[in-house]
Amino acid sequence: QVQLVESGGGLVQAGGSLRLSCAASGRTFGTYYMGWFRQAPGKEREFVAAISRGGVTTSYADSVKGRFTISRDNVQNMVYLQMNGLKPEDTAVYYCAAKTSAGASRSISTYDSWGQGTQVTVSS
Repeated sequence: QVQLVESGGGLVQAGGSLRLSCAASGRTFGTYYMGWFRQAPGKEREFVAAISRGGVTTSYADSVKGRFTISRDNVQNMVYLQMNGLKPEDTAVYYCAAKTSAGASRSISTYDSWGQGTQVTVSS
């Protein structure tokens, strides 16, 4: 399994931006499909964005489409989530996740490895 460590969370006003980073260990990072998920207090963990192994294909939850951008750097073993136009409802702990199986990128159960999460708080 790959080890994942998120960073970049914090407190931001509505309309602001943050960029989350996820550092992955191991030499086989390029073989993993990567995703970002989030979990707000009292709610279930939900899909945010996913990216294919080569970074060509991405998918987004409807709630973040047009505001968030997922990207990856397979040389640096990093995956990013650029978040613009943040809203109070984006407040959550954000998790980076990795999987080796293709397809179903929105499904939590298909991901093999998870980071510890980073808190994002958006004030109104």
